[in-house]
Amino acid sequence: MSVDPPKERSRVEPGLGVDRLLLAELPMFRGIGERFHRALEERLTWIGVSSGATLFREGDPPNALYVVLYGRLAATVERPAGPFLVGQVGAGELVGEMGLITGEPRSATLTALRDSELLRLDREAFDALIESHPEALLHICRQLSARLRQASRGSPPDAAPRTVLIGAATSGAPVRPLADALARAIRDLGQSVLVVDAAAAAGRDREWLHQVEKAHDRVLYVADFADRAWTQRCLRQADSTLLAARAGEPPPENLPFGSEIVGDVARPTELVLVDEADGEPRGAGPWLERIAVDLHSHVRLTSAADVARLARLLVRRAVGIALSGGGARGIAHIGVIRALREHGVAIDLFGGTSMGAIIGGASALGWDEDQVLELVRVHLADSRPFRDFTLPFISLARGRKVTNMLRQVFGSHRVEDTRMPFFCVSTNLTVGDPKVHDSGPMWRAIRASISLPGLLPPVVEAGEVLVDGGMINNFPSDVLDAMRRGPIIGCDVARVRGLRSTVDAFDDRSLWWLLRFGRREAPSIASILMSSGTVSSAAQANQCRLHTDLLLEPPLEGYSMLDWRGYRRAAEIGYEYASALLDDPANLALLERR
Repeated sequence: MSVDPPKERSRVEPGLGVDRLLLAELPMFRGIGERFHRALEERLTWIGVSSGATLFREGDPPNALYVVLYGRLAATVERPAGPFLVGQVGAGELVGEMGLITGEPRSATLTALRDSELLRLDREAFDALIESHPEALLHICRQLSARLRQASRGSPPDAAPRTVLIGAATSGAPVRPLADALARAIRDLGQSVLVVDAAAAAGRDREWLHQVEKAHDRVLYVADFADRAWTQRCLRQADSTLLAARAGEPPPENLPFGSEIVGDVARPTELVLVDEADGEPRGAGPWLERIAVDLHSHVRLTSAADVARLARLLVRRAVGIALSGGGARGIAHIGVIRALREHGVAIDLFGGTSMGAIIGGASALGWDEDQVLELVRVHLADSRPFRDFTLPFISLARGRKVTNMLRQVFGSHRVEDTRMPFFCVSTNLTVGDPKVHDSGPMWRAIRASISLPGLLPPVVEAGEVLVDGGMINNFPSDVLDAMRRGPIIGCDVARVRGLRSTVDAFDDRSLWWLLRFGRREAPSIASILMSSGTVSSAAQANQCRLHTDLLLEPPLEGYSMLDWRGYRRAAEIGYEYASALLDDPANLALLERR
């Protein structure tokens, strides 16, 4: 694709849709006063930036700030592995103002994702404005401070794409039916949307597309990659790409698209595996091995729930839930999920660690709370799989019963083929980092996530040793936040500590005393191991709380991490606690703040 350098005009021209009201509504300038807005308008110049052009580069001197009128730009920074996307800037947003305040070089490279129009304020004009309107500097600094506080959450907020290219990844993929169904679901969210294909745009110029995008919240461009001219035109307009393929159909030898679609770090690319009937999710693995995408989804066109979930994911209003580890206390997650659904909260993404991985994985498959509770009764409370003790060369338990249990529960299901997106977390002792499992057999991923050191043998993959995710990340809300799909609910059942002892010391006790009184007077080795596994990540869990919009901490004081037989009580505690919390409309409103 050819890239044109930025084009500049001497001043803002009439008819560009720029008025003082637009400037007054920008958060950075809101509330300063009309006199300032009039002076600002007089000093702005217009520039056009073609798709793929670079506005400025990381390390450049800060010589101007920009207001995005139309289009979208991506901010990337250089990392050892290559460019890394740190955020996007859409219509109505400012960029570059931090450098004018601090005088420091540009912190990122800004590249146009699509043909864009911006207003530019040079440093000299900015300095003159501040000199004549000193009250504006204090206001702008306050706004920058608020933005920095927001950034302390971890990943910056990411505006939803306003224009989306929906293309057929395989011949015959139902892109138009998918686009029409998606448009209906977006309208149900209260947004205006238009579907545009090659026929609708035939004979129309760029200004027509501009006006269409101004008149709608979302525009869905439908493209057949065989029509290269229309595809290139869509790419110059699209903020993101949605690749549609038939469910169960492997990727063809020669994909109908190139690196300008997949492999562009700045433009998000998603994969949708479409089932026109009512089949089970399947076939994502071969696609994910072939192409790198930001997210993939399974959608049945016959399911309004599936299409609605895809719409929420697209417009960044999907609700994700992070479920912590905590042994038997994790059964409370089941009651929390029930309460959320009864209060009308549709959960779109699941992430979990240890026991949270079991509950999250079963829920992501589409199982209801009664089915998940029955799973706990049959396979944890009655079978007690953690009690296959052995000589403790590697662990107290052999792990065979746990492995067989997970194989029986999750069968041939794969992480990438769940009804709703799901991941779980383990700890990679080989490299000392958390490992996010987002593909592969579910039983094996969850087996790694629950492999508490000392209690269960580790899982070994490609020579790397994987143990319980709670050792490093027992509450993976940060992983969900990095996906930038919408509000996040966190359910932490490991916050409350309940391990106590009536004995001051054990090292001077005889073997006879330990055998006779130890079980009653002292905490068991299993409870010590479980508690230590969550304590080790307490500081990290505190940090992860910053990534939640609604934090739930069921009152589980006195409830043991090993009390599997009290499963109904644990689920009821979670349900009653979450129900009472959600009865307050203010708490439900927290899920709308993004």
